[in-house]
Amino acid sequence: MVPFVDLKAQYQSIRHEIEPAVIKVLENAQFVLGPAVVDFEQKFATYTSCRYAIGVNSGTSALHVALLAAGVGPGDEVITVPNTFVATVAAITYTGATTRFVDINPVNFNMDPKLLEAAITPKTKVILPVHLYGQCADMDPILEIAKRHNLIVIEDCAQAHGAEYNKQRAGSMGAMGCFSFYPGKNLGAYGEGGAVVTDDDQYRQTMNYLRDWGGPKYKHDMVAYNYRLHGVQGAVLGVKMKYIEAWTEARRLHARQYNERLAGVQGVVIPVEEKYARHVYHIYAIRVQNREHVISVLNEKGVQNGIHYPIPVHMQKGYQFLGYHKGQFPHSEKASDEVLSLPMFPEMTLAQIDEVCNAVKVAVQG
Repeated sequence: MVPFVDLKAQYQSIRHEIEPAVIKVLENAQFVLGPAVVDFEQKFATYTSCRYAIGVNSGTSALHVALLAAGVGPGDEVITVPNTFVATVAAITYTGATTRFVDINPVNFNMDPKLLEAAITPKTKVILPVHLYGQCADMDPILEIAKRHNLIVIEDCAQAHGAEYNKQRAGSMGAMGCFSFYPGKNLGAYGEGGAVVTDDDQYRQTMNYLRDWGGPKYKHDMVAYNYRLHGVQGAVLGVKMKYIEAWTEARRLHARQYNERLAGVQGVVIPVEEKYARHVYHIYAIRVQNREHVISVLNEKGVQNGIHYPIPVHMQKGYQFLGYHKGQFPHSEKASDEVLSLPMFPEMTLAQIDEVCNAVKVAVQG
């Protein structure tokens, strides 16, 4: 069997460092925030080429506090894409603001900047591009449009740890960048975790308050939340920072190996790495016709797989209140019918990649 991800293999490779780091937190009893979190925040800020990183308890919380720090609230609009995990839109909804969607570029699955300006209204406050699958959205035109309309850009980097756009790190281009450290991410905690990166002192202070009840202990300057990152997760992530670049290069190598074996296979569209991009391949997503048949064959042959994502957010039952309907975002909808995610993790072997590719070839030709 080829697993979709193999978290046990990664753990075994670094357990000699993880376990002492976690034990240190337990012995110091610094279970919430604390020195392990501060150390990780400093490392992660440097990694993303930002001045600050604010650790929180999930990627969703990261999006929520970033939007709040930007002043988003009832009556405002935030522009994003429907081809994303629901958390992107949920965080907007939590603020009381309204989501306005634009469709994706069908080649790279990210926000299509050519559609952006038509979606802007007098109520628009933030543009929220999603760096999907590990590749940055086309940021230069997005940032130019935002500047022209005096809008704030917040990057959803939940799948883009270490990704680059014209040599600029994901998270460093907008006013804030939001990351998830869910266990299966390129940089994953052993539980939930997230962070916001920024260069702005005021945003940093506001988000520090928002994650921890609104001010210094027993002084609550604003309505806020219990979104603190735990010490154990800070320790785990701090250890993993030493390996993120090596793991990223392993993912990129595996993607090249996939591309070599699947290029030209009839019925398979392989992912495209844009010229401006350093793609970090959180997901290796191909496009296929007759996806259910392909999935069935892969399952029979012991190749785990996934779909990111089978239903665009504008078609989700829980988000019908936004007022959108099927047919409005054809590229997102087509992607939801065709994308298929293949196994991708740093510890993959060439034999496993061959096994996956052979199974895909059988599936699409049968």
